Amino acid sequence: MLLLFALMLLVPLLMTLVLSFNSFDFYKGIGSDLSLANYAEVLGDGYFYEIFGRTFGIALATTLICAAIGVPLAWFLNRMTPFWRSVMVLVVLGPLLISVVVRTLGWAIILGNKGVLNGALMDLGLIERPIRLMYSSGGIVLALVHVMLPYMVLAVWAALQRADASAEAAAESLGARPWTVFRRVVLPQAMPGVLSGSLIVFALSASAFATPAIIGGRRVKVAATAVHDEFMNTLNWPLGAAIAMILLVAIMAVMLTWTRLVEARVGKEYA
Repeated sequence: MLLLFALMLLVPLLMTLVLSFNSFDFYKGIGSDLSLANYAEVLGDGYFYEIFGRTFGIALATTLICAAIGVPLAWFLNRMTPFWRSVMVLVVLGPLLISVVVRTLGWAIILGNKGVLNGALMDLGLIERPIRLMYSSGGIVLALVHVMLPYMVLAVWAALQRADASAEAAAESLGARPWTVFRRVVLPQAMPGVLSGSLIVFALSASAFATPAIIGGRRVKVAATAVHDEFMNTLNWPLGAAIAMILLVAIMAVMLTWTRLVEARVGKEYA
């Protein structure tokens, strides 16, 4: 099973890596000669730096918002009675049972200039003209938060389940206010879950395709949609493969750095 999994993962990656070194000509197609020209084109063009900067900016904003919403939500989830906790877990996990494309199309209806959100704000007199949410980075972040929030909540909730509940009760019995208990007792114990959840959310957001493609369209391009355009529109597969490999290496670098932080944090907590 492990060998089959390794083959299914490594063979496509290896083929993509080899493809990224091939040359390309718009009249002759993919050439058999190998070079670093595709990587030099990506790394030497400010256009691609803008795309990668936007990609990781959107992923970082999504991660921070998911952490800000997910930590209190997981805390409330941990304090609920078993019945309401089961109901709430179903509510949190429910979006994962629906295709991300279907959910994103729903957000497209909500965020449009004549969508539900702009219509409600204009009816309330809060804005005079529609706010441009479609085809914007903000719209992508908003839709990605909805997609990624369950991963953050589950990671933080798992950490809180391993936390010492008596410490929270002791703080309350000594007269600490709820905000002080949350900040000084709950949050430190939830940090391993926050860090691991942030790792998952950031990696998935940086490599997301469906949500940026639908909400961002062709105006707001990220790395995943740039790869798609090179493969499907310009048919420059080697350049698309080079962008994909650079994105993979960048995400792996962030994941390895983040993992070391998580291990250091967990090791310090349980030393």
